[in-house]
Amino acid sequence: MSSKLTREEILKRIKEENVKFIRLQFTDLLGTIKNVEIPLSQLDKALDNEMAFDGSSIEGFVRIEESDMKLYPDLDTFLVFPWTSEKGKVARFICDIYKPDGTPFEGCPRYNLKRNLKKMEELGFTAFNIGTEPEFFLFKLDEKGEPTLELNDKGGYFDLAPTDLGENCRRDIVLELEEMGFEVEASHHEVAPGQHEIDFKYADALKHADDIQTFKLVVKTIARKHGLHATFMPKPLFGVNGSGMHTNMSLFKEKTNTFFDENGPLQLSDTAYQFIAGIIKHALNFTAVTNPTVNSYKRLVPGYEAPCYVAWSGSNRSPLIRVPASRGLSTRIEVRSVDPSANPYLAMSVLLAAGLDGVKNKLSAPKAVDRNIYIMDKQEREANGVQDLPATLAEALEELKKDEIIVESLGEHLFEHFIEAKEIEWDMFRTQVHPWERDQYLQQY
Repeated sequence: MSSKLTREEILKRIKEENVKFIRLQFTDLLGTIKNVEIPLSQLDKALDNEMAFDGSSIEGFVRIEESDMKLYPDLDTFLVFPWTSEKGKVARFICDIYKPDGTPFEGCPRYNLKRNLKKMEELGFTAFNIGTEPEFFLFKLDEKGEPTLELNDKGGYFDLAPTDLGENCRRDIVLELEEMGFEVEASHHEVAPGQHEIDFKYADALKHADDIQTFKLVVKTIARKHGLHATFMPKPLFGVNGSGMHTNMSLFKEKTNTFFDENGPLQLSDTAYQFIAGIIKHALNFTAVTNPTVNSYKRLVPGYEAPCYVAWSGSNRSPLIRVPASRGLSTRIEVRSVDPSANPYLAMSVLLAAGLDGVKNKLSAPKAVDRNIYIMDKQEREANGVQDLPATLAEALEELKKDEIIVESLGEHLFEHFIEAKEIEWDMFRTQVHPWERDQYLQQY
């Protein structure tokens, strides 16, 4: 997947693998994969960047009077879906969105990440490497093919079949991913019943964001073949752990990991500490983007291994930021709050902008907090300089509005449409009457 494909190589593979249809994929504001499927007869038109679509129908794009948009396929994202019919397979390109005049569309999340990566390059770095750990739940489908709340197993962390009945599904997902070029490093049952994790190799931020979107598509597709529904909803069930997408990050200059310093404290460089400082400075403000749903904040509560406090540590898993033990080229910091409902292109943009602010301004990281923050009371947390992450989407949106660095990392178009969409989402939730309220109050009052 990392090779630089030419048009000729792509046409050769299409012929060899009997590809009959091409999906031109892109991602909307909310992180949803969209696509236009074309027959092979339209491939030349698509590769010439002449495939137009109506942008006014896509969440967060444009108004109806400025609706024309064009899809520019990224040739390096070409792949053939292994599960499609031998009579005629389906391949895909991931696309950037352009305006009719040939300029990039500011509302394209993928273009926005590219824009932020250019700022990184201006500071002398050549790569922002990302490795994520997206978790998901598997629920059974009913006889109509609709998701139920019935889990397919009662397994726990690292359990095996027969307790883990999702093992066969998970194995098939891994096989499909490997056939598509992913390097899968591990797959296992997570802490909660019905919860799973598959880890794949890190890559530069743009490719990894593409990989996350592809990963989600494969997981959902293969799960359905097993009579299951895969969901990346952060907290589908009360009383068990939610699903996170821990995000490991490092900055490189060519082949040098700039976070590693053999002689530094914890063998971390000044750049690493400055990046940590930037993440901590902006943590409250970027949370609306890395945890973008009403449901995200049901996960960010004490007691379920999810971070809800802004601090860092070299070993402790209760703060927002952990520094995994690996050093050398594998030196990295892990932001543990991110969840898999996040639009990966926007999440990587805000995390990069936050960290680079620390590097650019040589910010000092606060003292590490190596105690279990979950057992500290509020006074102890305040004494240690530990802030609470926003408790609701509404709080997170207000924090986002305050931060010029994070707002700029989204750009005016994405920021305004994101705020508008999320304030509508919060208002719908706020004005809805929920079953819990009826259970508590209907008879009492």
